[in-house]
Amino acid sequence: MAALLALAVAAAPGLVACDGSSHRKPTAAKNTAPPPTPVGLTITPSTDGGSGDVPISTEIGLKVSAGKVTGVTLTDASGQPVAGAPRDDGSSWVPATALRYGTKYTAKVTAVGVDGKPVTKETTFTTAAKAPGQQINSDLQLTNGGTYGVAMPIVVDFGSDVPPADRAAVQQRLFVTSDPPQPGAWHWFSGHEVMYRPEHYWQPGTKITARKALNGVRIGNGHTDEDITASITIGRKLTIDIDNATKKLTVYQNDAPIKEMPVSLGKSSTPTSSGTTVIMSREAATVFRTAEYVAPVQYAMRLTWGGQYIHAAPWSVGDQGVRNVSHGCTNVSTANARWLYESVLVGDPVTTRGTEVALDPGDGWTAWDMSWADYQKA
Repeated sequence: MAALLALAVAAAPGLVACDGSSHRKPTAAKNTAPPPTPVGLTITPSTDGGSGDVPISTEIGLKVSAGKVTGVTLTDASGQPVAGAPRDDGSSWVPATALRYGTKYTAKVTAVGVDGKPVTKETTFTTAAKAPGQQINSDLQLTNGGTYGVAMPIVVDFGSDVPPADRAAVQQRLFVTSDPPQPGAWHWFSGHEVMYRPEHYWQPGTKITARKALNGVRIGNGHTDEDITASITIGRKLTIDIDNATKKLTVYQNDAPIKEMPVSLGKSSTPTSSGTTVIMSREAATVFRTAEYVAPVQYAMRLTWGGQYIHAAPWSVGDQGVRNVSHGCTNVSTANARWLYESVLVGDPVTTRGTEVALDPGDGWTAWDMSWADYQKA
């Protein structure tokens, strides 16, 4: 009996060893992660075989997945490179100038995927021999190298209406950069005019570059006219406030009042508009010609397309600060008009308060005569 018990005890370790749960080494797990997805790259325009129907305003469209674009080159048929840069959102690469009519181009795009492997694709296309239909003229209201006031909008005017269906395509080819950066938005006041402004007045000293890259952009059965760039500087902050209740004009620099002068505004039959305008031009001498009168005028600063100005009016000095007698303009003395003329910049804001009528949207550069929320709606 004792021998059988000893045999059972001796066998017990063997039973535990057969289970293996305490002593077996764990098996390394197999790596089952999928391999990195290769980069996907699509570029446009696609190779056209020389069909010659690509507009000279074309961009190199970029669609990439599982990676990022690392290089774009564009060359013409003779191998000459074309300068350009990607859009901020990476959706396309934009040539720095309009392409040439009837020219073959080759674009090469390289993208690198998350796997670190580069992919290069190439497309060849030929631009149209000429733009279709009638040319629509346009004008960028900036002088290259100029200095402007803090409310200067970027204004593009058109010689004929841009249909609503084509405005997005036109706006896509209008570029504004600022240093320091101050994001803004475009607003169409009519088919003839679109303006760009930031949420608040530009910071003094801001450097702005605006490009109207519209050469060859198709609009309806026609096309727009030119690709032009202007770089400007924003000057000191100077603002003007005109109060009908007090018949006074106050000039502020950096928000502090520096000059006050009496005014005579539009009489009740031809009232001055209330709202925020922008000085559009400065003329040391001009002649006002209307159906009612012809009058030589000194130191005229335009506020609206409809003909409202700040200007010298020596004939109404006795009324200035007392009553309104003008045809809609803001009358000041010759000395005060000269001081203003020599002090203001195109782009300085002028806010008029308390008159009988409101400023019509688009009657002048009225980009600031609306809230930021309303401005962004259209």
